[in-house]
Amino acid sequence: MQRRRFLQAAAGAPLALAAPALHAQEFNQTLRIIVPFGPGGTSDILARLIAQPLSARVGQNVIVENRPGAGGNIGADHVAKSRPDGHTMVLLDISALATNPWLFARMPFDPLRDLAPVQMVVFAPYILAVNNALPVQNAAELAAYAKANPGRLNAANSGTGTLTHIVALSLANHWGGAMEHVPYRGGAPALLSLVSNESNLTMAGATQSMAYVVNGQMRGIAVTGPRRFPNLPNLPTFRELGWPEPDAGTWQGLLVQGQTPPNVVARLEREVAAVLNEPAVKARIAQIGGEVQADGAAAFRARLVAQTESYGRIIRANNLRIE
Repeated sequence: MQRRRFLQAAAGAPLALAAPALHAQEFNQTLRIIVPFGPGGTSDILARLIAQPLSARVGQNVIVENRPGAGGNIGADHVAKSRPDGHTMVLLDISALATNPWLFARMPFDPLRDLAPVQMVVFAPYILAVNNALPVQNAAELAAYAKANPGRLNAANSGTGTLTHIVALSLANHWGGAMEHVPYRGGAPALLSLVSNESNLTMAGATQSMAYVVNGQMRGIAVTGPRRFPNLPNLPTFRELGWPEPDAGTWQGLLVQGQTPPNVVARLEREVAAVLNEPAVKARIAQIGGEVQADGAAAFRARLVAQTESYGRIIRANNLRIE
């Protein structure tokens, strides 16, 4: 029922755009983009990239505020309980919204009811990378090492139940060799654990991890997504290798409080899309390994619903819970 109401509102958005009331709509105070993870992660990088050009378009300051904790729930809940006026947004990987309802016994909010999708921002494929000291040079050697040394691989992830954890579980099952999974408070500290030799391998969005691989601080093994990276042409895709979850990655999106008026959501949807299509922003996102994915609020909502169902099956199969 909630999904139907949302799609009906989204279908009516073009008519709202034509109404004089929307043209008169102005934001009247500072806008905030809440990042529910620590500094340095993909969400943080993207929020800071779009804040200034978005400010120019809406005529108000746009600031970025980090509110990490509880797998993204603390920051997302802050937005879910904010005033429904579009001045407070949350930018995060929607896999957190899709997986958390299955992981937490109690959720402080309902992602599908209490948050309204505004605009997808980017898709950034994952890079699977290993510590330079690990005696493997490519995908075949890594799979063979995992199978021959069950439990010896120490796999860092961005938090229990995050998509980086789920994909690593799928890989371990596929390879036939269990891995020790070590959760960190976000992708940035997981990557640093690899550089400092605390862990053997990790997976992270290319927006975070590409620089580490290009600079030789860790060894890239494979990438998710539809194609190889032009600047890392030797890294095969999961699909080429026949590995599971080939389309996994960080699907970053922007949401507001669930009762925000449709005309305000439509205004933000339009302005964010315009920001993402600015040549400088688009080029910077491509440079750090992402791809602009501004396909609108309705498509965002549909993707969130689909991921909630598909990742829920994996979580239940592996009996993952966060108390």
